[in-house]
Amino acid sequence: MSFSAHSQKFYINGAWIAPAEPCLIDVINPATEAPCAQIAMGTSQDVDHAVSAARTAFFTWSTTSREERLALLERILDIYRLKAEDMAQAISTEMGSPISRARDNQTWAGMAHTAETIEALRTFVFDEPRDDLLITREPIGVAALITPWNWPMNQIACKVIPALAAGCTTILKPSEEAPLSALVFTQILHEAGVPAGVYNMINGNGPDVGEVLAAHPDVDMVSITGSTRAGAAVARAAASTIKRVQQELGGKSANIILPDANFEDAVQRGVKGCFSNSGQSCDAPTRMLVPHARMAEAMDIAARTAAGFRLGNPADEMTELGPVVSAKQFERIQKLINIGIAEGAVLAAGGEGKPTGLECGYYVKPTVFGHVTPDMTIAQEEIFGPVLSIIGYDDEEHAIQLANNTEYGLAAYVQSNDLEHARSVARRLRAGNVNINGAAWTVKAPFGGYGQSGNGRECSDFGIAEYLEIKAIIGYGKV
Repeated sequence: MSFSAHSQKFYINGAWIAPAEPCLIDVINPATEAPCAQIAMGTSQDVDHAVSAARTAFFTWSTTSREERLALLERILDIYRLKAEDMAQAISTEMGSPISRARDNQTWAGMAHTAETIEALRTFVFDEPRDDLLITREPIGVAALITPWNWPMNQIACKVIPALAAGCTTILKPSEEAPLSALVFTQILHEAGVPAGVYNMINGNGPDVGEVLAAHPDVDMVSITGSTRAGAAVARAAASTIKRVQQELGGKSANIILPDANFEDAVQRGVKGCFSNSGQSCDAPTRMLVPHARMAEAMDIAARTAAGFRLGNPADEMTELGPVVSAKQFERIQKLINIGIAEGAVLAAGGEGKPTGLECGYYVKPTVFGHVTPDMTIAQEEIFGPVLSIIGYDDEEHAIQLANNTEYGLAAYVQSNDLEHARSVARRLRAGNVNINGAAWTVKAPFGGYGQSGNGRECSDFGIAEYLEIKAIIGYGKV
């Protein structure tokens, strides 16, 4: 499938249509720094068209049965599986994900979330009798869905699929930096027979499409995954119409390595978790907390681990780390690396500039800083690249205090050989997800954060619930 077959069109009311006004931008392949496609950019006219289609379709789609919605989602999943390689190639091209990772993590995540939502929908409780009450959960309405470039299919599936499962109609605005996977996804839904207007897709930037969707009076809910800055802008735009706003935003996740942990293993695992996806994950363990006395040891292990990563062409099956997504992101990461050095952090691995032999492409050296203090910029600001900050702590209480000393609260990590000990520490961390000893990630877990990491939860039945309103019918049980 050609990624650019419909790239200069939008999907509205069941058809690929031209934008209201012609405006094209290049999609840049971050591994080559060259254009790989062009997409149309939307305006408020396109938003009005899509919202009107979704509003009209809502009155029928919201009355469909669980069985009808399950049948559609199962068709979507079947076609997704058939087009998995198209999806992986699109993701690898648009954001530089190594092809093996694009297949086994990025593309897989979309399938896994779709399958989990199907299972959650089978048993989801929409009606609940309580005495003479009926507590019923009904679709909220038209949902605007704004998704990022770093985990494109993970986030698109986490929003679109539960919204459809709940009986909502949708308008998707994917990231303009990585829109090719959304085009493949939209073709999948079209082939699955999604009714006209139930799913719509517009490309565009935040101010011209995202915030217009958020402010639109006929949109009942907006869900955004992105930076805290973008989430705040959407919330402001949505405020005048008092619509629901669900946000999954930034993170600066702490990884506490307790003294009783297997230190070599824990540090290695922490580095790999931080650098995974080229550091472009909002829940990455970017702050490693170690006892002060073991700082030098942690820096040595982390530096050796960083040196072992294979960087290179995303099309190479052996590549482990590809480029970051854009020139803008590359420059931001370089600036923060330089700030870390200027503020006195000790560079253990990596640093500024591109890796030798990878001068073309937005490649960042896997970078480790030690002796980072909590007040340093790199300890507080989300970098969104392969940059690890190692921070020393005095004792366990100090480690917990440091972990919670952030405006974010998306994820946290605890390493210990004593499971009960790790559990007790995990309960004290102010984060939406806490991972103990590198446990495998699961699509059954609710995902979302505390503080400036957002509000609401995605995944499984928690995701479906976000798109529902609760109604109490009083006297329902009386004869």
